[in-house]
Amino acid sequence: MGYKDLVLSYSNKMRVVEAPASGGGISQNEKFSYGYASSAGKRSSMEDFFETRIDGIDGEIVGLFGVFDGHGGAAAAEYLKRHLFSNLITHPNFISDTKSAIADAYNHTDSELLKSENNHTIDAGSTASTAILVRDRLLVANVGDSRAVICRAGTAFAVSRDHKPDQSDERERIENAGGFVMWAGTWRVGGVLAVSRSFGDRLLKEYVIADPEIQEEKIDDSLEFLILASDGLWDVFSNEEAVEVVKEVEDPEESTKKLVGEAIKRGSADNITCVVVRFLESKNAHTKADASSTQEIATNGQTVVTSDAEHNVSANETNQDHTAVLRDLDRNAENESLNQKPIAAGRSVSSEENTSAGETNQVPNAVHRGSEPKSSSKQPSQGYITVHNNMDESVANQKPVIAEKKAIAATNTTSSEQSGSIGENNQKPTAVHSDSATSKSSNVNSNH
Repeated sequence: MGYKDLVLSYSNKMRVVEAPASGGGISQNEKFSYGYASSAGKRSSMEDFFETRIDGIDGEIVGLFGVFDGHGGAAAAEYLKRHLFSNLITHPNFISDTKSAIADAYNHTDSELLKSENNHTIDAGSTASTAILVRDRLLVANVGDSRAVICRAGTAFAVSRDHKPDQSDERERIENAGGFVMWAGTWRVGGVLAVSRSFGDRLLKEYVIADPEIQEEKIDDSLEFLILASDGLWDVFSNEEAVEVVKEVEDPEESTKKLVGEAIKRGSADNITCVVVRFLESKNAHTKADASSTQEIATNGQTVVTSDAEHNVSANETNQDHTAVLRDLDRNAENESLNQKPIAAGRSVSSEENTSAGETNQVPNAVHRGSEPKSSSKQPSQGYITVHNNMDESVANQKPVIAEKKAIAATNTTSSEQSGSIGENNQKPTAVHSDSATSKSSNVNSNH
């Protein structure tokens, strides 16, 4: 290695890498936002160019994004930045037949580039990785080894293919045209060019074409973002790694800056350019889902509060009924103690006496035994006395009924749950004598 080579090598190692140029924006209809970052990296010259453009075509908001990686100088990449998308959107079938318009515009631009070349730019060429957003369609058109990757439902997918000479179909096409592919540090067309498709490259144009491969994706709420980048990024990043970086940074400009900076740290030796497009349909869908969940939680909370309020009102009404029933029972007990006359056999029992007997007999047995009330988890009829419309049974049970009345009068601390059952049956005397009334009383206790 000569002195000059040593100086150049030392200079390259000591070269200070400048911060990448960056920027971004959002579409007028707020359906997508974008960011970009571009750096020469460790190289002394810059041959990468990019374009980010939003236009209104036939009443449609159209997004056009491209990364152009030049070789043999910057002339071809710069020409694509200035002319490629202008040629595309002026194509008469751009909206009605976008795929055919892309193919026509790319080949037309390549022809115009070759016409404009002079002796200083005869060796210049460029890749083009582009994305066109029309309505709910994403069309990715690729020429060369720059790459497009999307994130759909959290997963990375390549939506372009790197055009390399060693790919079987590309090699076959080149050889059928009379060219050859050989190894020279990497596989190269004619031992010179490391890509099998490009714009420009006049001397190899017979073998190296500018026909784009086009892939279409539907823009829906599962499509999160798109990454376009030159091979300076993909030399040191896998598709999945790049997607993970962008996931962590919501702002597209900041995410491109992070990708470019990390590529430099990982030792990329090439120019590095990156464009990220975020699709806001996905973000809006997640926002609506979060808002719906919040509203549902709030509604459930309001229902619970309402139920608690209704419960309190019901409890207050039950307590009022309980107090009234106890006063009636006290008066009845005093009257019975003054009269203390047994009911004669065969005499009809009045509806008031039947009601009083029914109410008393529906008090849980546990209360009569002087123990704690049984759990309300029992079956509805378990632990309760049922009184039937039978004359002889009423006469036979009269004395126990009186004794039970006195017991209830003495125990005014009976729980509101038991009193609620008594209160309900006090309002409907005739229902006491049916099994359904007992079941209803049990249910009231269970609800508390």
